[in-house]
Amino acid sequence: MSSSPTVRGRMHPGFDEILTPDALAFLARLDGEFAGRRADLLAQRRAQSRRINRGADLDFSLEEIAAREDDSWSVAPIAPGLADRRVELVAPVTRSHVEHAMASNASTWLADLEDATAPTWFNLIDGQIVLRDAVRAYAARPQIKRPTLIMRPRAWHLCEKHITIDGRPISATLVDFGLYFFHNAKALIEAGYGPYFYLPKIESGAEARLWNDIFNAAQDALDIPRGTVRATVLIETLPAAFAMEEILFELREHASGLNAGRWDYIFSYVRTFAHRGDEYVLPDRERITMTTPFMRTFTDLLVATAHKRGTHAIAAPAANNPTVQDEERRHRALNVVHAEKEREAEEGFDGSWVAHPAMVDTVMSAFTHVLGDKLDQIEVKRTPRHDAHALVSLEGTIQTTSLHGVRSNVSVALQYLAAWIDGQGAVAIGNFMEDAATTEICRAQLWQWMHHSTQLAEGPQVSRALLQRLIDEEMIKLKRGADADIQLRLDEAREVLERSALTDELPGFFTNYAYVRFLLDEGLRMPRGIDAEDLRQSEKVAGDAA
Repeated sequence: MSSSPTVRGRMHPGFDEILTPDALAFLARLDGEFAGRRADLLAQRRAQSRRINRGADLDFSLEEIAAREDDSWSVAPIAPGLADRRVELVAPVTRSHVEHAMASNASTWLADLEDATAPTWFNLIDGQIVLRDAVRAYAARPQIKRPTLIMRPRAWHLCEKHITIDGRPISATLVDFGLYFFHNAKALIEAGYGPYFYLPKIESGAEARLWNDIFNAAQDALDIPRGTVRATVLIETLPAAFAMEEILFELREHASGLNAGRWDYIFSYVRTFAHRGDEYVLPDRERITMTTPFMRTFTDLLVATAHKRGTHAIAAPAANNPTVQDEERRHRALNVVHAEKEREAEEGFDGSWVAHPAMVDTVMSAFTHVLGDKLDQIEVKRTPRHDAHALVSLEGTIQTTSLHGVRSNVSVALQYLAAWIDGQGAVAIGNFMEDAATTEICRAQLWQWMHHSTQLAEGPQVSRALLQRLIDEEMIKLKRGADADIQLRLDEAREVLERSALTDELPGFFTNYAYVRFLLDEGLRMPRGIDAEDLRQSEKVAGDAA
């Protein structure tokens, strides 16, 4: 058993109702049992990355072939409130966003503590208060039809510096999951639902097994029957695409679907092949769509795998911003979304995420047009095509990079990072909704193009000097007319961008560095000269070999 957690963040009003002694003891129990395994698995990720850098190829595991070829198993039955998943609305956990989500016509809504939320201490614990109140509203008036609540915690690579055990920050994943489960699991069951989760950035069956063990431990601790939890897995890393059946097998008593995590998946492609040849260099961000061959191979395999094992396949959200002021542009954006989602329904998906309430009716119309009165098409079975080459090959992809594409990535990254540092997680920039995942694509592509000296359609090669010039130019544009606070945020955003895109090595995520530099409470922030080991303090588990 771990020692008692120490809360190092400021105790705002109401925080004591979430960070109770019993809730903190529950976190300590989870940390004591699972922190070491988390550290081991993160070390295994880094080891695999080094093997790929040296030339190893991703492939389907021969060790897990029995699970893939055994047709006798399926995942858990559909849980209460999860039969209809045609439209899933993603919402940050602010009170206004949550109220809009609960009042929407969506089938379910995702309370997102990950990519749509900037992980300030206030945002995260206030978000837990908001979710507790939302769950109590479900329990108080169960007769009111509302979309089913699903929560997404932060991913395994992140830590929560405001809560420590023996001076060590603990896993952000365990904090988000643990506090939400402890305060809401029984109330959700009483309301006719259950504790339902989305699992981000999983890379292997072993990581899924860790999650399954956490679910069992949490259910046992609160005397909740095993198998009550449901979890939909975001397949948003390239390694996970090679392990979908293994992931479902490990989670089979709790699994409720697979989701095609579009943006993180593209980012993962760049990150996975960061040090490989030019054949892995992606084109302008806007050229990579769900019909791009390697992406289509991925989604076909996901749909086939999910349906083979009796569960939902959920599509990623369209990026279009439906709130643009120009009415003609707004209708054009919604028409694009409708066509895209109708195509995905025809390809076998059972539903889709939406990033804004204004898209709910459009996406519901698209799926209803294809599915008719049915809530899903899980019964439509297709044989999974396990083609390792097709999952990674850019054959058939026009690998054109333009100066406009490079400049756009610089501008979007600076604007989003400034907003993120200011506490915003999902941001409308131009015609698109941006979040941490889309910004990871922007900065990772800048690094990739620089690292490979990619030749632009206009002639020049991408270099550090070219990127510095574009950053200078975009900073001048963005600062023009901005007040002092915005200018400061832009300067901080520039630091993060240069640290995560212009270095010799590609950092795994921008969030690790930016979080400890700019989002921590005063007195906890770390200096500019921190290195990778400084960012892994949460993995220094006593008695663990990692």
